[in-house]
Amino acid sequence: MGSNRQDYRFETDEGSAALAHLFRGRSQLLIYHFMFGPDYTAGCPNCSAIADGFNGCAAHLANHDVMLWAVSRAPLAKLQAYKRRMGWSFPWASSSGSDFNYDFNVSFTEEQQRSGNIEYNYRKSGVSSRKDAVAESEAAPDSGAAKLAAGVGVDWATFIREAPGMSAFALEDGVVYHTYSAYARGLDGLWAAYQWLDRAPKGRNETGLWFRRHDEYDKGASKDCCA
Repeated sequence: MGSNRQDYRFETDEGSAALAHLFRGRSQLLIYHFMFGPDYTAGCPNCSAIADGFNGCAAHLANHDVMLWAVSRAPLAKLQAYKRRMGWSFPWASSSGSDFNYDFNVSFTEEQQRSGNIEYNYRKSGVSSRKDAVAESEAAPDSGAAKLAAGVGVDWATFIREAPGMSAFALEDGVVYHTYSAYARGLDGLWAAYQWLDRAPKGRNETGLWFRRHDEYDKGASKDCCA
């Protein structure tokens, strides 16, 4: 699927940039749609766990004609502060004020959420329109959903107005083409820890949300691997 839209604007560490400028001289661009809404006080822990694997890859990709970026709707200052907290160096842009996230079905308005008129992961009424989940979270403040949302400083309804994804683009003769997008469990391949767990004796062995941001684990339990 091609796209000749040139009007998206992003705020970056170097200033305002168009989508074509994110290529930085390469012909290919990969964007991770990182869940960090304008009202969030921190990045989504799921997205954070995935992004922990970006630093090393970004250098290799950049030297193989591919730029890797994260993009979120939060203001750039919030992204920069969280990036410093996490110790990340990959480029991260704010799409605040742009329709970019909405056009790629990773952000939704309150009206869309109320109506259920949402397309996510190539189907209508995807994960971010689950009214029952919103009601459940409001009725059970100790639920996993409520705790996940509280971890970024918002309620569940606000939390799921953002969704994860990744999109690929090509630049040819000055025109940007959208070539691919993946969402939800289609992102598992980007989550480095899952690739290791899939090869561990007990596999993923999941009973709920087992992961945290890497600076939130017990320091004593982490010192043997990350001293």
